[in-house]
Formats: sequence, C-alpha cells, structure tokens
Amino acid sequence: MASKSSMKGFYRQKKAIAKTPKASSSKKKSPPKHAAAIGSDVVQPPALISHGSLDLQESWCVFFSGLPVLEVEQDDYDEKEQLLKQFDMNMVYGPCLGMTRMARWERAQGLGLSPPKEIELLLKTGKARADCLWDGRV
Repeated sequence: MASKSSMKGFYRQKKAIAKTPKASSSKKKSPPKHAAAIGSDVVQPPALISHGSLDLQESWCVFFSGLPVLEVEQDDYDEKEQLLKQFDMNMVYGPCLGMTRMARWERAQGLGLSPPKEIELLLKTGKARADCLWDGRV
C-alpha cells in the first residue's frame, strides 16, 4: 500500500525572519508640486488657458458672431425626416445600405411588403434625401 505523502513535506519552504518595523519619523509627507486641489496655490498651466481667456463661452460667442444664421422650416423638416428615419430603421422592408430610399421602397413594394405610401410621395417630390440615414456613416 502506498503511503500518504504531503505536499508540504515535498516542497519545503523556509520561513521568513520577521523584521521589526522602523520607527517612522514625524515628518509629514509634502503634497506633490503640481497638485491641483481645493485651496491649492498652484497656478493653472498656461497650455490649458485659451488665448488668455478662461471663459470659453465668451470665446465661442466671438467665434460664431460673424457666421450667418440659416433659417430652416423646422416643422416640415422634422416631420418628413422623422417618417424617413422610421422607414430606414424598419428592417421589415430589408436592408437600407447600398441603395437609395426609392429603390428600397420599390423593392419592398415588389415583394408585397406594403411600404408606406407617404414615403413614396416624399421621395418622388424630391424634398427628401435619396440616401438612407446610414449612408456614409457605416
């Protein structure tokens, strides 16, 4: 019969000699030189200051003050684009990448999937983008 052997006996380990901890000195650790904390006297590095102004809102107002304002019929744009976006996102009519919205609508009509007539009207009047929502993004 084989005798039981223990792993501890096979792999003998030496015990470490415990060293007594040294008495710590009464010196306080000083904070890092460049620590930015509340109440700190550290000055903000110059790389983070934009053109001598810390107020970014002021900088943006100056930048955009010379640009023309575009006026868009927001209600029509939102309603039409929302319908087209829903059509693009609906996978019932098949994938929308690689073809125009009109081609996708016609393919869905040919397959008997009955796509919305409003989409056809929007696309035929030319008031909407022909490409799908994801065109150029994916």
